[in-house]
Amino acid sequence: MAEPSTEHGPAEVPPLSGPLIISEDAELIERLIRLCAAAGADPCLARTAPPDRAQWESAPLVLVGDDLAEQCTELPRRGGVLLIGRDLDDSAVWMRAVRIGADHVLFLPDADPWLLDRIADAVEGVGTHATTVAVLGGRGGAGASTLACALALTAARQGHRTMLIDGDPLGGGLDVLLGAERSAGLRWPDLAGSRGRVNGAELERALPSTHHLAALSWDRSDTLTIPPEAMRTVLAAARRRGGLVVLDLPRHLDPAAAEALEQTDTALLVVPSELRAVAAAGRVAATARMRLADLRTVLRTSGGGGLDGQDVARGLGTALAGELPDEPGLTADVERGNPPGLREHGPLARFCSAFLLRAVPPPTAGRSAVV
Repeated sequence: MAEPSTEHGPAEVPPLSGPLIISEDAELIERLIRLCAAAGADPCLARTAPPDRAQWESAPLVLVGDDLAEQCTELPRRGGVLLIGRDLDDSAVWMRAVRIGADHVLFLPDADPWLLDRIADAVEGVGTHATTVAVLGGRGGAGASTLACALALTAARQGHRTMLIDGDPLGGGLDVLLGAERSAGLRWPDLAGSRGRVNGAELERALPSTHHLAALSWDRSDTLTIPPEAMRTVLAAARRRGGLVVLDLPRHLDPAAAEALEQTDTALLVVPSELRAVAAAGRVAATARMRLADLRTVLRTSGGGGLDGQDVARGLGTALAGELPDEPGLTADVERGNPPGLREHGPLARFCSAFLLRAVPPPTAGRSAVV
């Protein structure tokens, strides 16, 4: 196995893109290099300690072998330092971890899966995970897909990194609603075999991009289900990118949709202002509450009068996210390829803006949305 290069000129040490490994234990080095390779990381190896201070400070993650821990005690404190212990019965390893400012002490091979995730996170530059919002209909035709599209479109317009994921195989395809059915990129059938860990940045680049957001939808094939493991893998990758992930989920939760709901922060239940719709929504709410704590009702109103939003939400055992009036001309807009929420001053966009203001942190300065 080729050893990572460690030679740089004395005048300048470039910032590291991969983990810094500090050890002279050949067996440990080989194991750590293999883990880095599995995570797609390019490590830098320091066989003597202390390492170059610029490397210590710039590496996204530092893996210190216990054999050289004592030589690293005078280095400046920083986050992302992991001490790799050699002996489970050596209680002094915890004191050495304190002296080098390590976040964790790991013992391999037991900690291999956890460390693999940390290395991959460091390579991807993972920060705060995305706020994840699911939208469900209280009955058929409630407008859940419409609200999901409008929410994603509004968030992207405001500068949030946004991904829209279609979890309803019978919904006709969110790419159609977005007017992007001919856009190149992966659809669910291409990702149905996903397992383990998918790189979030690569996923984002592989999906169709429209209106400054990435969208994962269904194609026009006969594929109607995906394994829950694929949903878990894809959604975890999407969430690691930060920003906002919007899920359009079916009322009848299949295993993949149930998995998605369990990774959701907030779910919006769209309920038309009709008694039968409220009765139907009660069953959906009961199922959804088994999988997440934050379920909110969106009451769709039409014209004057109708049911009171607070009364409906209380009857469903949820909070009220707000009331959403019908948007004139929406059907004609969609037929022309203009997705819901495109009108910045329409009822949909106003509702979504108000919700995002409460639910999603402001976009990070300098972070551009998907183009």
